[in-house]
Amino acid sequence: MGTELDARGVDTRNALWSARALAMAPDVVREVHSDYLDAGARVITTNTYQATLPALVRSGEDAAGARRVIAAGARLAKEAARQFSKEHPEEPVLVAGGLGPYGAYLADGSEYTGAYGIDIFEDPGFQEVHLPRIEVLAGEGIDLFALETLPRLDEAQALASMVKGLAPQAECWVSFQVRPDGVRLADGTPLVEAAAWAAGEEAVVAVGVNCVAPDVVGRALPVLREVTAKPLVAYPNSGDIYDPGTKTWKAGDEGGGFTALAPSWIAAGVRLIGGCCRTRPAQIREIAHAVRT
Repeated sequence: MGTELDARGVDTRNALWSARALAMAPDVVREVHSDYLDAGARVITTNTYQATLPALVRSGEDAAGARRVIAAGARLAKEAARQFSKEHPEEPVLVAGGLGPYGAYLADGSEYTGAYGIDIFEDPGFQEVHLPRIEVLAGEGIDLFALETLPRLDEAQALASMVKGLAPQAECWVSFQVRPDGVRLADGTPLVEAAAWAAGEEAVVAVGVNCVAPDVVGRALPVLREVTAKPLVAYPNSGDIYDPGTKTWKAGDEGGGFTALAPSWIAAGVRLIGGCCRTRPAQIREIAHAVRT
């Protein structure tokens, strides 16, 4: 979403990142959702990765306005899905509520390290970041949640518990941020430990990784499959490198290449597959073709 907004002239270089467009350019957000559906995506995530109540209040919204912005994230995605389904009734579409980590709220790149400096289960600010967003999205009829780019197991556990508490019938997938070795979460927790937790957590229907370089996915998948039979998730970034200071990306080494590696991920058990930062509809079109064949 952020990459597409940038390409269409919507500035995302701010603490709210793509979430700012929910208030400033809602039609463009809806258009991006529609373009991904047209490219072959059948699961879209609400543009709420960075849309949290305290971040929106910090940007100038009051509490009620912040909740309206979060609700717009659900509404715009559902509108795009509804329009697509009218035109393609034979193609089911899922809308997942995007829940980014506490590090996304901090807007300092700590989703890539897990170095929050707080006790997740005791800090009221952590609750304030996550709970209202889940509450609003559930109130808008979202019953599938994407717990994304999580650098810490305890955050995944806390988020899953919040989802169950506020939306008991909801399901979620959990995708972790892992180190380049593919065997440890960003904060150093063994990935196998996180996967074992996901395997036993009823609300979690799939587990995997996202916003890692494409070549990291292949190293993480065997670790995940070792301890869980649940469907696996993979949506890496393009391989470019993010600078949290300037909020810009610089070109990285794609290794084997994003779309070239996708068939091997499918063969390894990935059932939710897509793209994160710096990937675009053209790549999703290629992946959709690989899935279908």
